Amino acid sequence: MNFASDNAGGVHPRIMAALAAANEGHVTSYGGDAITRAAQDRLRELFDAPEAAVHFVASGTAANALSLSLLSPGWGKVFCHADAHVQTSETGAPEFFTGGAKLVPIPGAGGKITPEALAEALLANGRDSVHAGRNAALTLTNATEWGTVYSPDEVEPLAAIACDAGLGLHMDGARFANALAGLDVAPADLTWRAGVDILSLGGTKNGCMGVEAVLIFDPARSEEFEFRRKRAGALVSKHRYLSAQILAWLEGDLWLQLARHANAMAHELALGLARLPGVRIDQRVESNAVFATIPSELHRRACEAGIGHHLWPHTQDAAEDEPVSIRLVCGWDTRIEDVTGALQALA
Repeated sequence: MNFASDNAGGVHPRIMAALAAANEGHVTSYGGDAITRAAQDRLRELFDAPEAAVHFVASGTAANALSLSLLSPGWGKVFCHADAHVQTSETGAPEFFTGGAKLVPIPGAGGKITPEALAEALLANGRDSVHAGRNAALTLTNATEWGTVYSPDEVEPLAAIACDAGLGLHMDGARFANALAGLDVAPADLTWRAGVDILSLGGTKNGCMGVEAVLIFDPARSEEFEFRRKRAGALVSKHRYLSAQILAWLEGDLWLQLARHANAMAHELALGLARLPGVRIDQRVESNAVFATIPSELHRRACEAGIGHHLWPHTQDAAEDEPVSIRLVCGWDTRIEDVTGALQALA
């Protein structure tokens, strides 16, 4: 009963089979193979972006950091949510790969940046100058670190403010499939049509072994990305194994099926937790994560029962006899038996 992270899950059998099939014979390395071209074309088709540049890397940190390096110089400022993965969990990779850009965290309920908060942050950071640096980029996480989802109607005003201020807009889509699964919109509506310049599309948390796609909607930036990816040591030589995952993941909308299942399991888990005495669901479940405040005794019971979860935030002292806030994440392979078993153990 592991709800600690959707990174903990395995690889979907269809994706594993695609990897085995790609293992036959010899093909051109570094992305010059037919599988890679097919995966790139499929993503362009899916996002209705025939001119987009599509590149693959093996980790979300590489996808985010390299994407932001296209949007910000070393003297730039990158605006992000205070709880964004780039701010809390990437060990300075965005700063490193941009050559020193400064991340400017913006607070906001539920992991979201509002237009008002962005405008205030831009005002507080002043105009571009040799002393203050350049306001260069905005990055949004969708789904957010709090499991909430930006709709196109929420992305568009943020993109408009960013555009007016001369900021490029990046979207960290490590859980983009989970965000899209709950919205009745096309992938393009949530990205380039809403004003997104670059998307980091995550497959690793949603059934793949390890692959992220970077979609650059302005292909003029593509060459620079390729040089930066190689220089960063993030260009995988046996590229077909990244691309084969993407092709299998997208075939028959498998990526959305897996995301919908993970989201549904999170809803079931939240409904069950809400029935337990002393439990409060802290955040509306919009993707595959559940955030709840529970009595300390319930937390101890969860640990004893082997129910994987994280304190959220991590700085809490679980040893005290006070309620604690936790995060539980469901994955593509979370079974309903895992959910009911966890709820029974806690009850």
